[in-house]
This record gives sequence, C-alpha cells and structure tokens, in this order.
Amino acid sequence: MPHIQQLDSHVADLIAAGEVVERPASVVKELMENAIDAGADKLTVEIQHGGMTLIRVTDNGCGIAADEAPTAFLRHATSKLRTEYDLEAIGTLGFRGEALAAISAVSRMELLTRTADAPLGTALSLEAGVVVSQEEAGCPQGTTMVVKDLFYNTPARLKFMKKDSAESAACFAMIQRLALSHPEVSIKFLRDGKQDLLTPGDGQLKSALYAVLGRDLALGFTPVKGSGEDMTVTGFVSLPTCCRGTRGYQHFFVNGRYVKSRTMMAALEEAYANQKMVGKFPGCVLHLTTRLNAVDVNVHPTKQEVKFGSEKKVFDAVYYAVKSTLEADRSRPSALADSPRLAPKAAQDTVTPHQTTFRTMTAEQFRKTADKPAPSLPLHDIAARPAQTAQPVRAAAGVAPVAPERPVPTIQPVRPESKPVPTPTVQSVGANAHIGPSKTTPPVDVAPEVPRATARVAPTVVEKEPVPTIPPVEPQTPIQPEPEETPWRMAGEVLNTYIIVEQGDKVLLIDKHAAHERMNFDRLKAAGYTPMVQTLLTPVVFTPPAEEGAALLAQLPLLERFGFEAEDFGGGAIIVRTAPDDVDAAAIPDVLLELAGRLITCGTADPDSARDALLHTMACKAAIKGGQKNGEAELLKVAKAVMAGEVKYCPHGRPVAIELTRSQIEKRFGRV
Repeated sequence: MPHIQQLDSHVADLIAAGEVVERPASVVKELMENAIDAGADKLTVEIQHGGMTLIRVTDNGCGIAADEAPTAFLRHATSKLRTEYDLEAIGTLGFRGEALAAISAVSRMELLTRTADAPLGTALSLEAGVVVSQEEAGCPQGTTMVVKDLFYNTPARLKFMKKDSAESAACFAMIQRLALSHPEVSIKFLRDGKQDLLTPGDGQLKSALYAVLGRDLALGFTPVKGSGEDMTVTGFVSLPTCCRGTRGYQHFFVNGRYVKSRTMMAALEEAYANQKMVGKFPGCVLHLTTRLNAVDVNVHPTKQEVKFGSEKKVFDAVYYAVKSTLEADRSRPSALADSPRLAPKAAQDTVTPHQTTFRTMTAEQFRKTADKPAPSLPLHDIAARPAQTAQPVRAAAGVAPVAPERPVPTIQPVRPESKPVPTPTVQSVGANAHIGPSKTTPPVDVAPEVPRATARVAPTVVEKEPVPTIPPVEPQTPIQPEPEETPWRMAGEVLNTYIIVEQGDKVLLIDKHAAHERMNFDRLKAAGYTPMVQTLLTPVVFTPPAEEGAALLAQLPLLERFGFEAEDFGGGAIIVRTAPDDVDAAAIPDVLLELAGRLITCGTADPDSARDALLHTMACKAAIKGGQKNGEAELLKVAKAVMAGEVKYCPHGRPVAIELTRSQIEKRFGRV
C-alpha cells in the first residue's frame, strides 16, 4: 500500500508552475500584467527563439524595494491583497502571488529594479526558484525581468512546446491583447531583434487598434458606446461587410482584463443576425466596465475565464450597444436605398457593335478581322457620322438611317441541305432546356420548302448507296445511358439559388452553389492538383491573427505547392504575390485564413489533408453563389452534372438536390 507523504517543495513548485506557466506566452502575460499594475506607461518586451531562450520585459513602473526583492519570488507573496475582503473586489490584473514563483521554478531568472526614492537599484539572480546572488546595481527607475532557458529543468513540459514560430506568434497575440486592453500604455515588441509592434500609448483605443490590427482592418471598424444597469460598453466592432471567416479578431475585455466569454461572444454575433454572410464572424474590441464585485476573476489560474453575477445583464448590455451601433451606421450598403435613383440615359451609351463582337469572337476571328483594312472616310464624314448603335434613335427621330456597308444581296439564300439537324438529346423551347432521350421530329413545314430537284435526288442516294458513316454510329447508341433514363427539363430558377428540374412525375430543386462547389472540388482534385498560378498585379497584404499567421508562415512550402507565393511582410502582416487562377484576389485572405484554421486544428503532419482542406475552400470561393444571377448556360451545366449522377453531395457532405414527387405536391394541394 503506498504511503502518504508531503511533496518536496521543489516538486510542489513545479506542479504549481504547470498551472500558471503553460508556454512562453504565459510568462509574457504575467510579467506584463505585473508591470501594468506597477503603474508603468512604457513597456518593452523582447523574446528570442519563441521565448524559449530569452524573455525580457522592461517597464518604467514604481519598481521593487531592495529588501522586498527576494520575497517577490516566494509563493503567495503579493502587494495587491491584504485581507479576504479584498477578493470580493479585485481591480488589479495580478493578485494570486504565484506568477513570479512559478516562473522562477522552471527557468533561470534575473531581476533589475529601482524605486524612485532609492539612489541605487537591486540586481537579483535565481535558478529553479532559488536565489543565487543579490547585489546593488545602477539602473533607471522601474523593473526589468529576464527569463532564460524556460523549462530547462522540466523536460516533460519542454517536449510539448511547438516550433519557435508558433510560440512567438502566441507571445505576439498575448501582447496585442494587452495593448488593446490598455491603450494608455506604450508597448514595444521585439522578436529576435526585429520590432514587430509599437503602440503610441496616447490613451486612445483607436490608436491602439490601428497599431495592432493594421490600417486596412481598422478602417472596417466602427465605434461602439452603450450603457446598461451598472455597466458600460465601449470599443469598436467591424461593419457587416467587413466580417471575417474566423473569430480570431474578437477581443473582449472586462474591467481592463482580457477574457474569453461565451456570453459576450453570443451577444455580439446575435446583434449581427441577418446582417452578415453565413460563415462569417464579426470582429470587435469591446470593453465592458462594471462594478468590481459584479464579476469573479478568481475562477481559473490563467484568469482568462470569469463569472458574472448576472449573465443576462452582460448579454443585454453588449447586444444592445452593438445593435444600436449597426442600426445607426449609415455607411452600410443598405443606406444606398435612401439616395435618389437616377434614370438611365440611353442616348449616352457609347458601346459600339465592334465592342460587343470582340467579347464573343475567338482569337482567330479577331486576327482575321484586324487584318482587314478599315474603310476610309473623309474627315468631315467621320466627325459628322453618329455611332451605329444610335441608328434606332435616329429612325425614331425622323432621321434616315445610314445604308449598310455590306449589301443584302451578297448574303447567300438558305439551302435545305445545310440546315442543322436537331439533336435528339437537347431541345430548346423558349428559356426551357429539355435534356434526355426525348424524341424530336423535324417540323412539318420543312418538306414543302425543299426544292423539287433536291427532293428527287435525296431518296435515290439513300436507297442505292447508304452513307458509309452511318453504320459506326448505330452501335454506339445503345451504350449511352440516356435512353434508359427518364427525360428531364430545366424549368428555371427560383430565389436566384435553386434550379428547378422536371423529370417525369418528379420535381427537383438543385442548390446551384453546393452542386457547383462539388464540381470545382472534383475538377481540382482529379489526377492530383497542379494549380495554374497567376502573378498578382498588385500583391495582397493582410494581417491575420497571430496564431493563424504563424501557422501560414510555418507552411510556406506547402502554400507554394498550392500556388500561393507568400512571405512575412513584417508587423504580423503577410504579403501574397501569386495565387491559383481559381481564386480571386479579394478572396485570398479568407482562403488562407480558413486554411490556417484547419492547420491549427488538424495539424500539419498530413499534406494531403491540408491539400483537401485548401481545395474545399478554393472550390467554395470559385463556385457560383446563391443569390447571384447566372445565365441559362451556367445553370444548365450544373443541372446536367446533377442529373447525370456526377454530383450528389457538396464537399462538406450536404445534399445538392431535393426531390418532390407528383403525389407529394398534389397531396399538399388536396387533390388526392
């Protein structure tokens, strides 16, 4: 039977460190929070190799007295709490008194600090939580904390650390959140000697927003201000047209503390109901200020999860603040309906027949046309001659139209033998397309139009000597599956989303986006994906969330394999110079963000899985969209693929068509 015994203090410290110090970003968070609590308005954070070899945090706060410096590294030692009643209203970021003890237990630490009234400062060195040396040193007012060789004495934790790029991205994300939570503090971040962030520290949240998220993203945010019962909500939210494909741009703060709150997230997204695209998420930087005793921050070691005294009050405060902001915003597209509509001016149309012809002619036809010399006209005739497209207008105005350049007699009469024979599988009637083995017969008025001489020759040729090309065609007809299938007809489209197909006693509704997405996915994946790469005329620069950006930068060879030539642009931004031709330039950030999310969730060990994830995204972005208008040829192509059985489900597993039988429809109308 095992005996119960008290753990060694060092082992206990390592266990405690495991709760507080999860990764280098945890160290950065604790040291920065201590600096902010010390009254600093300038902070410099330096890391090397993702923070595993070096983390240095320098502030200009109040500093630590020389005789209290060793005490600061003991467990449950803090200057922020005195009695149990202080736990009821916590207004500081750090309060547990475990951060420095936990960090020093798993690293080698150095402290350099001086208070305002001390002529000299104090230099302190620790290793595995034990003080190695302490001496006087000259230094400016404030504190500098240096953490080296993190987890050097805990190999069990060390083996779970990620690549340097991923760890540094996590540190960067943590610093960005603290910069947004305290815009009054100027924060500088140096990563491997390179400056990645500098906030002005002017106390304006908008300034911090520009510095952290970048100008392009910040321009898509609008200010929010609202108040409820004992609560105020301030900050910025993204416009509905600027929502993103990830929640990585959502930042919530309660009394200056970054939190992860499902209540606030749900309230935010509920306020955007019916105003944003499906699959898009709003971004925000929202500060909720409430009474200190109305929120419990002592529910998790990392202090990122909190409990509210009234979840409903928090939900309502956030919801109505954001909702009122979105409704009051007049820059959204819906505001255009209030502007007067201008009538189109047909007389100002300058499109010529040549312009419309060049859109449809082939390259060979264009070259033949270009080789022909243009007819020469006197200069005064050219100046006085109106455009050809204006001929109907001139006729209506009583002006005689210009005679055509090519006389009508040069057109050859229609000869019966050159008439195209109607295909047995496709028949067009108005806007409807009939597909399938439906029988078609020539119109009855064709025979009388045939000249008598031609009518006498045709039966003679067929009876005496059959055409040699007919026998090879006959055996191929039974091989086609169409004769065994029921004929179908595309009847049209409803809601600019669903294609209506009639087949026998059934009616099918086809989701054109889902079906076309599957067609794109199968096409891209067939025989391996070798993208047709296009060089962007204007490179795309975007700023992803820190973790997503690190995931992309860690997989640049994989991105290049898929057609994306990207690189680090500095300041957390990524520049993309090439992309597959299936992806529009405007969709590149969303495609890469979705891919980054999959890489973070599923890992990067399987390139094929990453490839399929990218193909899913590319197929979706390149597919025709529900709600947009498409030509009959586009819709017919999608309908053919579905009716032929080539497409049954979209890449996400949703069905592409639903079926209604005649009996189901008649039952709804009470006919049976």
